[in-house]
Amino acid sequence: MKKLLIACSLFTSASLFACEDLHIVDPYARAMPPGQPNSAAFMTLSNHGKTDVAIVSAQSSVSEVTELHTHTEVDGVMQMRQIAQIDIPAETDVHLEPGGLHVMLIGLKTTLTEGEEIDLTLNLSDGTEKQLSIPVRQVMPMRSAEHGHGHSHSHKHSH
Repeated sequence: MKKLLIACSLFTSASLFACEDLHIVDPYARAMPPGQPNSAAFMTLSNHGKTDVAIVSAQSSVSEVTELHTHTEVDGVMQMRQIAQIDIPAETDVHLEPGGLHVMLIGLKTTLTEGEEIDLTLNLSDGTEKQLSIPVRQVMPMRSAEHGHGHSHSHKHSH
């Protein structure tokens, strides 16, 4: 297993949040077939600090634009929307996952192929940044991905 490279950079002299308090768990980008213009990055953000922090922007050299996104239901239809920031409350885990919060990679400059690694920089609300090197993985549709993991999502309604 490759070691994940995470670098912290401090741009402010008086930061209440320590960049080292934010742990990035299992980050990856979605592999895309040739010709697909967009992809996304997912991970768990684990704030071990006593102070709230947020991701306020992101960059990657593999995309023209990198945005923070979420899925919301509008009139019964799931829609992807850009958001200003992803909040990570103190002592909390926030999951970036398919169908939820994620980092959108728009205007891919290259095909994202399984097994490669890409760069991703997360800019935090306290002026620090997390520089990541993350693997590219195949992401199966939700039903296939959950196969064999003991997840059940059946919903029963009684009237």
